[in-house]
Amino acid sequence: MTQSVEIVEVGPRDGLQNEIRKIDVPTKVKLIDLLSTAGFKRIEVGSFVNPRLVPQMADSGLVLSKIKRNSAISYSVLVPNRRGYLEAKEFFPSEIAVFCSASEGFSKANINSSIEESLDRISEFLDEAKSDGMRIRGYVSCITDCPFDGLVPPSNVARVVARLKKLGCYEISLGDTLGRASSDQVDRMFDSVLDEVPGSELAGHFHNTCGNALDNIGVSLERGIRVFDSAVGGLGGCPFAPGAPGNVATESVLNYVDSMGFKANLNKEIINKASKLAKEIRNV
Repeated sequence: MTQSVEIVEVGPRDGLQNEIRKIDVPTKVKLIDLLSTAGFKRIEVGSFVNPRLVPQMADSGLVLSKIKRNSAISYSVLVPNRRGYLEAKEFFPSEIAVFCSASEGFSKANINSSIEESLDRISEFLDEAKSDGMRIRGYVSCITDCPFDGLVPPSNVARVVARLKKLGCYEISLGDTLGRASSDQVDRMFDSVLDEVPGSELAGHFHNTCGNALDNIGVSLERGIRVFDSAVGGLGGCPFAPGAPGNVATESVLNYVDSMGFKANLNKEIINKASKLAKEIRNV
């Protein structure tokens, strides 16, 4: 029996957030509406972070209000704190995502706080979000390498994953923020993380800076991971991580999992069309 893999499309948020040229709301909506016809169960469409830090996402509320929602799709947004959550919920996202780093150096550079302080900040509003019936997904960045601290011990990742699980995240996405991770590093990271959370509650989020993303997805599949984040057209990267230019492309992940005998149940023709649109958005 063929096993299923879910691909979570993060291009409209993690993909576009790093674009310097302002992308207007109709263009963002056009991309999301096209992606909504491809068979995704989850699409990340924006974030409610400080607009001075990530100006490309300043219109996320308007984007949420304009897209043609498919009732079968969960439309998520990233929120950093209670203020962001209160703003986000006015636009009725299907779920929210929160984030934390496994590296102290990246945490301080990204959000000007320690890992512990960032977890405390998240805890301030997650009970409220759960009371509101909101589903909560977690992100952990710098799972193997940090641009400031160097190699990240797998025990750091496991500790943060365990805390996010305890705070109520239904799934935790593990991010190779720099895209430098080797398959051996990823495998060792899972040795620690899978002692805390089962593979069914984890996802892989691999950037393709060094061309290793598909190999790392392969290792993740071997360890029982069945959910992967990607950005159509390979859009994006992290604006706070020097040398992290792009997410692994959705179309590449789709072709790869198919070649490995898994099914993602996405429409390749629409994905390719969305990839072309994404690249046009980047190049205009």
